[in-house]
Amino acid sequence: MFVLLIFLLLAWCGVLSLRYVKVNERKGKETKMTTRKTNSATERLKREYLRLKKDPDPYVVAEPLPANIREWHYVFTGPENTPYDGGLYHGKLVFPTNYPFEPPGIYMITPNGRFHTNTRLCLSHAWNIDLSVFTILTGFLSFMIERTPTLGSIESSEYEKRQLAGQSLAFNLRDNVFCDLFPDMVTNIKTELKRRAEVKRAARSNPRSVTSNDMEALYQK
Repeated sequence: MFVLLIFLLLAWCGVLSLRYVKVNERKGKETKMTTRKTNSATERLKREYLRLKKDPDPYVVAEPLPANIREWHYVFTGPENTPYDGGLYHGKLVFPTNYPFEPPGIYMITPNGRFHTNTRLCLSHAWNIDLSVFTILTGFLSFMIERTPTLGSIESSEYEKRQLAGQSLAFNLRDNVFCDLFPDMVTNIKTELKRRAEVKRAARSNPRSVTSNDMEALYQK
């Protein structure tokens, strides 16, 4: 009887060991698959970054975080003849581990009058693995200057958008990530804000010396 109990106990231990091995094997395979997906996404994003640097867009710049290539921060320069003219709009893209088979999350950080801030935005188009960071951002900018409603969009007047465009420069300076990733823009913003302050002082002492464009910039601010 005692021998039988020992035999059954050993058999049970063997079953548990086999299950443990199978579970570990499954976890190991899942880990390897996740690693392969992450590596694939990383390599794709590296290539896209080099392509973006080689052929830049006048209205769009983007930089990944130094410690995480799957989080990119972008800045839109508001196009002329739109309510966003003069504004700089900071946002981010968060890429999944299996990019490009799934789209990135798109977020706007700078108040803009078109989209909610710090909220994942849903653009009304089907995802295609042939899309790149460049086409995502240029398409998003085109969508921004339209009025088509989508999940995360808001309604505002052109006056409100122009007000936010004027305020966007100072707003971005308060964002540490923006300042770290876009130092040249920070320098230009500080120069522009200094110029506005000088124009404001001039307007107080001699209103006729200030141009209509400068007055409009002050009005936006």
